[in-house]
Amino acid sequence: MKQAYFVTGTDTEIGKTTIASGLLHAARQAGLSTAAAKPVASGCVQTAEGLRNDDALALLGECSLPLTYAEVNPFAFEPAIAPHLAAREAGMQLDVAGLLPAVRHVVAKGADFTLVEGAGGWRVPLAGEESLSDLARALGLPVILVVGVRLGCINHAVLTAEAIRRDGLRLAGWVANIVDPQTSRLQDNLATLAERLNAPCLGQVPYLEAPSPAAIAAHLRLPEL
Repeated sequence: MKQAYFVTGTDTEIGKTTIASGLLHAARQAGLSTAAAKPVASGCVQTAEGLRNDDALALLGECSLPLTYAEVNPFAFEPAIAPHLAAREAGMQLDVAGLLPAVRHVVAKGADFTLVEGAGGWRVPLAGEESLSDLARALGLPVILVVGVRLGCINHAVLTAEAIRRDGLRLAGWVANIVDPQTSRLQDNLATLAERLNAPCLGQVPYLEAPSPAAIAAHLRLPEL
């Protein structure tokens, strides 16, 4: 059964792309075809081919279907700031209506396993009163939540899970990505997350000095397809 998921996180810089790339790698190892989209990316670098984002390139590298960079990341901005501010500075309006066709195009490729990665957390603003969560709602995709495990993560994770469900979407699973290996009472925190999130844990990823997709995949299991 072909399946697609929306990947969100408890915050920015908590390893969403690292985990998404690991999930895609695990899917490829399982013999599944893969595709991905990161519709909005700020913090891009100007290259001879145009603006490029490291996260989008990482996802593209784990896609087995022949996708172009523009298909994976149709809206790229250079400043490393909130996407709606970067779009405003570029004279663009970033809204769900503009993002939706590009993402649906990737999902329609029909890969066995497709991931659509958001930017930052669940309520990252777009134009007007819209946020990236409205894009997930428009797509109707189940959600994978990446929890950056550090002090304060339980509150962030529970609030995000509540918002996902309140928006009418299914929390398909969550991944504990240990971004602070010195987190006090780590195992107790992980146990509390498991109790409170009420969704399958797809893996506990330890802090890794070289978090390659293959290394990450070893700590993950795919959601049920």
